[in-house]
Amino acid sequence: MIEKLIAWSIRRRELVALGAIFALVAGTLLLRTMPVDAIPDLSDTQVIVYTDWSGQAPQVVEDQVTYPLLTSFLAVPKVKVVRGQSMFSSSFVYVIFQDGTDLYWARSRVLEYLNAIQSRLPAGAKTRLGPDATGVGWVYQYAVVGPYGPDRLRSIQDFQVRYALQAVPGVAEVASLGGFVRQYQVLLDPARLLAYGVAAREVISAVRGANQDVGARTVEIAGSDYAIRGLGYFRGVEDIEKVAVGVGKDGRPVRVGDVARVTIGPDLRLGIAERDGRGEAVGGVVVMRYGENALRVIEGVKQRIAEIAPALPAGVKIVPTYDRSDLIHGSIKTLWRTLLEESLIVALVCAVFLLHVRSALVAIATLPLGILVALAVVRWLGINGNIMSLGGIAIAIGAMIDAAIVMLENLHKHVEHESDRPHWERVFAAAQEVGPALFMSLLIITLSFLPVFTLEDQEGRLLRPLALTKTFAMAAAALLSVTLVPTLMGWFVKGRIRAEAENPLNRWAIQLYRPVLLWALRARWLVLGGAAAVLALTLLPLSRLGSEFMPPLNEGSLMYMPNTLPAVSLTTQRRLLQVEDSILMSFPEVASVWGKAGRANTATDWAPMSMVETIVNLKPESEWRAGMTQDRLIAEMDQR
Repeated sequence: MIEKLIAWSIRRRELVALGAIFALVAGTLLLRTMPVDAIPDLSDTQVIVYTDWSGQAPQVVEDQVTYPLLTSFLAVPKVKVVRGQSMFSSSFVYVIFQDGTDLYWARSRVLEYLNAIQSRLPAGAKTRLGPDATGVGWVYQYAVVGPYGPDRLRSIQDFQVRYALQAVPGVAEVASLGGFVRQYQVLLDPARLLAYGVAAREVISAVRGANQDVGARTVEIAGSDYAIRGLGYFRGVEDIEKVAVGVGKDGRPVRVGDVARVTIGPDLRLGIAERDGRGEAVGGVVVMRYGENALRVIEGVKQRIAEIAPALPAGVKIVPTYDRSDLIHGSIKTLWRTLLEESLIVALVCAVFLLHVRSALVAIATLPLGILVALAVVRWLGINGNIMSLGGIAIAIGAMIDAAIVMLENLHKHVEHESDRPHWERVFAAAQEVGPALFMSLLIITLSFLPVFTLEDQEGRLLRPLALTKTFAMAAAALLSVTLVPTLMGWFVKGRIRAEAENPLNRWAIQLYRPVLLWALRARWLVLGGAAAVLALTLLPLSRLGSEFMPPLNEGSLMYMPNTLPAVSLTTQRRLLQVEDSILMSFPEVASVWGKAGRANTATDWAPMSMVETIVNLKPESEWRAGMTQDRLIAEMDQR
């Protein structure tokens, strides 16, 4: 069958070349649409149900919100596990589905069950689904800085910046962090309430009922209709103070200002932010939607920030504090550079050992086509380009080109010994001799990665992109070796072909190799025993070899996550966070520090106030102290 395919490819060589050009163009166009990220997404298919019940203790939230939701979601189809987290005023329920479950199908099922149980939840509990994002969705973070207080900056973030960035395609949510939300606060005086005979619930009811507009019918005046409205929304503290809550003993009205003090103050804060050790800051987190192109989303966010910058109040700027696009660009650039270096080395080896530049071109021409075919199939399967998927191609390059090299060398032999034979007959004979064996050998290498596809959960999601790209690249190389390679050999391998003996490098290698081979065959038991001894010696370092799930990435930034006491107050944590960031900023290798304690205003963040997450952005390594490495820098930071 393989011989027939080779013969057909040589007879229809123009059609094979046309198909190769079509695959090259189609693969290039499809590759341009491939989502790009630095690392593969290892998250489970997960739906977060977030509930806000202001002022309630964790145990109350657990009994009346988290537990009823958790037990109801256990019946959702394809659910693998349901986890719950109860905190002060907040409940987080994580519904984790089986691998392969479509995220939006899962969200619709959870929403159905949530609607069914909504009537059993407390009246003050506000439940909603979290954003359609994953664990790697935090792609961009920023700080809003300017000559204003935390309350004004938070208002700018909530009502100007956040809405503008949420409109960027691919953004699931923009979460605010730091500062505080301003609110009217009515501080009741128990002594005055008792003196006037007013209950607290009466004040609450009066304030709630007074803060509203009312509408009526229309009135016709001079041939025109006018809508009748009752304007009642509060415009300031004075309006609240004047609200009547009852009648005193002497018949005079009792107002809110008589029994309470009305002020403007901060809402309850569950998270704070700090920048560069300068004090409290305000910022936001851009959460990317599931399945989107991280690089494109980040570029869109940057463009929108540049568009809204002139509309911000005077002196207010948006400063990036974490930007994953730097890591993405660096990772992809490194991998493509590695692929280019490998291709150049392969071309150089072919040219040196065959002493025929056009033969090297035949071997190299199959590489980009095989790579594009593999990436196009991976893109069609919905896998993004990352260090694992592109790493599979880097692993496969050496084996991909083996078949072309062997077939080229065999053709050189035929040309050397059959100079009078018609050229295309020599090409067919050379390809027919080694083509079937090469095709099967590449298929065997392709099948060697099949056990990786049996891995599940995080291990499978980490290694499956690498295995898929390597498998598809090897399969493409196997197909090209019996179709395109014979065709290119017939077109390019012409002219004067030097004999193997004319190459001094080949003569030297053969003179060195033959005595070693003869000695190894005569002393075969000694060679086998030596190989077994070397294998046994590797067991000792292997037993002491450490292990970790993922290799460390040099992202150009560090994450520092200390934990304080569980009951730490916001004031204490704010002071500790500022001290920590100021210490980190004292290192000359540090460009900026962005610290967060507690959680941002998003369902994807459940961190308590005791948890600190600090992003340390580093300067380029060229600006570091002499001899400084990332490991040494981390060790010095730990000592401080």
